[in-house]
Amino acid sequence: MLNTIPHGTPTGQPPLLIVHGLFGSARNWGVIGKRLSEGRQVIAVDMRNHGESPWMPSQSYEDMAADLAEVLEETGRADVLGHSMGGKAAMVLALTRPEMVSRLIVADIAPVAYEHSQTDKIAAMRSVDLSRVERRSDADAQLAEVLDDPALCSFFTQSLDLKEKWWRLNLDVLDAEMEKIVGFPETEGQYGGPTLFLTGGESDYVTRAARPRIKSLFPAARFLGIPGAGHWLHAEKPREFVAAVLEWLARTEVGG
Repeated sequence: MLNTIPHGTPTGQPPLLIVHGLFGSARNWGVIGKRLSEGRQVIAVDMRNHGESPWMPSQSYEDMAADLAEVLEETGRADVLGHSMGGKAAMVLALTRPEMVSRLIVADIAPVAYEHSQTDKIAAMRSVDLSRVERRSDADAQLAEVLDDPALCSFFTQSLDLKEKWWRLNLDVLDAEMEKIVGFPETEGQYGGPTLFLTGGESDYVTRAARPRIKSLFPAARFLGIPGAGHWLHAEKPREFVAAVLEWLARTEVGG
């Protein structure tokens, strides 16, 4: 089963399951998870081939959704928040196992195939000579030689096990499965529960052209943008992100 990091204790509210994106981990969502756990328990997961979760030969959304369903079979029906790859996995979970999802929050991703691959990021991580890495800054400096985004370099090194000198990412499988990761499976399912598509105001991941597709799968979908934020909206505007999630959860509670 997936590795999980809980925040807070169970309450009368459904737990909130947080599902990270590609190259991320449950630990990346620690601050957000704690802030969201004031009125409910929050459970962040490490997706397969990420963090402390098992390494598996597939990274399909059907398999990732099944992993999430296994977690919810232990915790019970939950609200689910997913970002990027995690948002797609959360959508497939809601479409295939709607009885498990109370409400759905999709952060800056649409149920469509994207053209941009992330294999260059995998190549960058593979290029790091781990034998020369004693501190996270050593890996950061090597990544900076091939990537021009300091924030991205810092983000990647969070998945580096300094003691054992290995990436907590199954780079081989993520590389081989990239077409599935940037794609989205064909599905005829529909999730009618409350759904929020929360996007970065400066991001182009969720376009107006995708809205008919979104509404066909999630007829109750609502859309909200966070001004000044890009694709990494939760990291760039954490206070605004938390406030938007909490406000929407409060507004869509039964009787709310």
